[in-house]
Amino acid sequence: MGDPERQRIWVSLSDVPEFVQEAFVAAEDKRFYQHTAADERGLIRALIGNMAQSGRPQGGSTITQQVAKNLLVGGDVTFERKIREMVVAARIEHAYTKPEILAIYLNSIYFGRGAWGIEMAARNYFNKPAKELTLAEGALLAALIKGPGYFNPDRYPKRVHERVNYVLQRMVEDGAIAPEQMQQALAQAPILIDYNAPR
Repeated sequence: MGDPERQRIWVSLSDVPEFVQEAFVAAEDKRFYQHTAADERGLIRALIGNMAQSGRPQGGSTITQQVAKNLLVGGDVTFERKIREMVVAARIEHAYTKPEILAIYLNSIYFGRGAWGIEMAARNYFNKPAKELTLAEGALLAALIKGPGYFNPDRYPKRVHERVNYVLQRMVEDGAIAPEQMQQALAQAPILIDYNAPR
């Protein structure tokens, strides 16, 4: 993760098609525009789950908390880190608008294939800038965030297809796209360019 060779090109939110933005919100934090920094429902669910089982604490992270985790407080999964993350997320929510937070998020997350941020992901997976992404391509990129290794489309196409289906279904439920658009996106499977990992 601390790779000095991180590939990243910052883009403004206006350079990311709205349906691509919606795909990430649907996949990662459907109440993004409604909640404050810490999604209380998600946190309560995670805390109850954590009390019921031993091992690593679960997620429950909102997009803002993921920004806090990625940029500021590190990735160790502990209750202390979760609380730090919530405090930093609250400060981010007070300092930035939702579109600004979404822009930071899209530019700071890891997509696999050595790509940090939506612009490098669009280039490394589809050989195009983020502003030219289709709904199907945007849904595929949104599908990767849960685990770029686990949902690696080069190695696990079936897994990623199921996750893309989930993302599109959530978008329909959220009213971001019509059912026909979902069917169209599923019919136009994105063509991935070949990827050669740097030696």
